[in-house]
Amino acid sequence: MEADPFQLFDQWFAQAREEEPSEPEAMALATSGVDGQPSVRMVLLKAHDLAGFVFYTHEQSAKGQDLAQNPRAALLFHWKSLSRQVRIEGATERVSDAEADAYFATRSRDAQLGAWASDQSRPLDSRETFERRVEEAKRRFEGQEVPRPKGWVGYRLIPQRMEFWTAREHRLHERRLFTRAGDGWSEGLLYP
Repeated sequence: MEADPFQLFDQWFAQAREEEPSEPEAMALATSGVDGQPSVRMVLLKAHDLAGFVFYTHEQSAKGQDLAQNPRAALLFHWKSLSRQVRIEGATERVSDAEADAYFATRSRDAQLGAWASDQSRPLDSRETFERRVEEAKRRFEGQEVPRPKGWVGYRLIPQRMEFWTAREHRLHERRLFTRAGDGWSEGLLYP
């Protein structure tokens, strides 16, 4: 049987969506810039398929700047209630404008307006300044659809490695590693 980490991810993710009590699509995203300093934060998985795993941000955010300097990244899903983790490593690419526009259109209006009001990851002098900018965006787009802001983009992580970790008693965990091999995948086990 051919190794298929995407099929296994789909099975685990479906179970997490049924059983994980809080945001099963939450994933840690690790990046680093040219200085090699790692940075990690939580983001939400917005799409996945055989091409990769998609999340959105502003290209001028800290993660966007890191990815412009070094397009390699890592993801981690931790579903504590299932005693499972999935680690994914690979290169990133920007999604098409059409794909980003389509996703942006599904966001709540307040989330769309927030994207216009926020200078993501930039210093903010006070919460009131941000709230004032949200109100300005509301007035600007009153009575019309809110377009995707320039620079608000999606990234797709294209996996090279996918590790599926299952907790076992006495820390005798199970670790299955899938590594891209040409057009397919090789599968092996790792010691816990």
